Amino acid sequence: MLYFAYGSNMSTPRLRYRVKSANPLGVAQLEGFMLRWHKKSKDGSGKCNAFPADGKTLIGVVFEFDAKEQRSLDEAEGLGFGYSERKIDVRLAGRPTSVFVFLADTRYIDDSLLPYTWYKDFVVSGAKEHRLPSEYTAAIEAQAAGIDPNPSREKHERAKVMSTEA
Repeated sequence: MLYFAYGSNMSTPRLRYRVKSANPLGVAQLEGFMLRWHKKSKDGSGKCNAFPADGKTLIGVVFEFDAKEQRSLDEAEGLGFGYSERKIDVRLAGRPTSVFVFLADTRYIDDSLLPYTWYKDFVVSGAKEHRLPSEYTAAIEAQAAGIDPNPSREKHERAKVMSTEA
């Protein structure tokens, strides 16, 4: 399966915690969309969303993984409880490539939300790991973020990723 990650799943270790066979194929562009941090999460923070926007380009990473693992990713992303799945074409290595992507359902969009710092760190880490354009990475780094009021959740989320890096 080909999957377009544009948020925290750009971090290969984070995605591999969810789907062990994840293999990055390269940086891709999704025309007519932009990165927003307004998808309401069950933890009360803002998560990334590919939001339609004329004239904009969303940059992310295409991963390939075993189709048997899709259910695990669907559950981690909250498919049906905040995100919908959609087939879409991105430009990978200059060619149109059909992938699936998660898009926030409109009833889960709240522009007043901020991501937690730990979540933003995963997005920044993924952008740097895959060498997204420096201006794009700088815009991600400039995103305001809040401190998670539940320190054990942050510790748990970071520990999951560390376990896949070992």
